[in-house]
Amino acid sequence: MSGTRDSGSTDIGGTKDSGPDGDGTKEGGGTKDLGTQGRGSAPRGAGHAGTARRTATRTGQYAALLGYLVFLAFPFLWLISTAFKPPRELGSMHPTWIPEAPTLENFRQAFAQQPLPAAAGNSLLAAAVSALIAIVLATPMAYVLGRYRNRLSRAATGWVVISQAFPLVLVIIPLFLILKGLHLVDSRIGLIMVYVVWSLPFALWMLTGYVRAVPPELEEAAAVDGAGRLRTLVSVTAPLLAPGLVATALFSFITAWNEFFFALVLLKSPEKQTLPVVLTHFLGAEGVADLGPLAAAALLATLPSLLLFAVIQRRITGGMLAGAVKS
Repeated sequence: MSGTRDSGSTDIGGTKDSGPDGDGTKEGGGTKDLGTQGRGSAPRGAGHAGTARRTATRTGQYAALLGYLVFLAFPFLWLISTAFKPPRELGSMHPTWIPEAPTLENFRQAFAQQPLPAAAGNSLLAAAVSALIAIVLATPMAYVLGRYRNRLSRAATGWVVISQAFPLVLVIIPLFLILKGLHLVDSRIGLIMVYVVWSLPFALWMLTGYVRAVPPELEEAAAVDGAGRLRTLVSVTAPLLAPGLVATALFSFITAWNEFFFALVLLKSPEKQTLPVVLTHFLGAEGVADLGPLAAAALLATLPSLLLFAVIQRRITGGMLAGAVKS
């Protein structure tokens, strides 16, 4: 029993001290630990490098976005500042961002010099009617392009996209001659027709994407219940397209509201001119601008677009197909 215990003790001791002074096993263990640490440190180093690279990229993106926002916001902020400055500050050699003596006199002069309410009414009429007609025409066309994919639909979609690249100068002369032959020059109806034709390709392109995002299984279920194509479009697809229809209509409205070139060429009577055209009347005969009233009128003309863009953002982020998933 004693020998057995001694032998076991010798084995255990040998296991502990296999090298001189017991260093061999310890050095081997140390080498193993170093190897393990070396293998583990490489992924950690790569992870730190990847994190640093992503952080630098994200910082650069935010810096570029901030610079772009400053670039966009500078004219609007300067417009607000100018609209509330008195004539003495407008002619100062050392302009400031914040008016020292804010005044509403520029707004009073703007309404006194030009018929801004009537011009805003003309712009509202042309923009609202043209947006409504464009949506009514674009919805069934977008449904066809979105559901029936073939060479003809792809060619039509390509033509819609290419047509947006045509400059206005290229089409204004034949367009003017056509409207003149129809006796629609200097007519609100003629201007609305032009706005409809001009905004229809964009509305069609947008709505086609919305239609393709609607699950076709919903329409198949309606067809099983006996609904025809028109009934399916009106009762099933159109309600799901409501956010897209609103966003597209608002985009079309804003485009017509801000449009200047067609209204300048086609409308000659002062009582029919739209708001962007009336703003040019604040320029004198020699091109000298009445800066204060012009800034005030331009600020009032810009506010509807800003409000509608806010509405568009809420509609888009609200989700187009919320609650439309078929279980």
